[in-house]
Amino acid sequence: MFSYSLVGYDGSPTSQRAFLLAVALARACRGRVRVVSVLQVTEGGADACALMMADSSAQRAQELLDELVVMEPEARDLIDVEVTHGSPGDVLLSQVQQHGIDHIVIGHTERGNLARWLLGSVSGDVLARAHVPVTVVR
Repeated sequence: MFSYSLVGYDGSPTSQRAFLLAVALARACRGRVRVVSVLQVTEGGADACALMMADSSAQRAQELLDELVVMEPEARDLIDVEVTHGSPGDVLLSQVQQHGIDHIVIGHTERGNLARWLLGSVSGDVLARAHVPVTVVR
């Protein structure tokens, strides 16, 4: 069914549930899970972000892996992690092409109308533009 699922992970309860669902699906389908945490930089621009990521991406990736293994100890051999920067929707959709992803699992957090209008909805963006099946977890 699904051989490589992508989870957008931000530490929220819905992203934690998305991760656990993706791991359960990977076990059932003998697949893998790619967990991506996207950092958004609001100040300093792309150059500052690149410097920050070069200094801390390996450490942040290890911290993310440790956090995920605490939630699901037996998942260590099923998951790949990446911490990157950019627009979450764009990053997640680019991961699909770069890594042969055939399924996306993403959490959805309710925001008010104003926040959704100002900030957008990552899950809505991914749903609108993805060319692979998307599961939205609430």
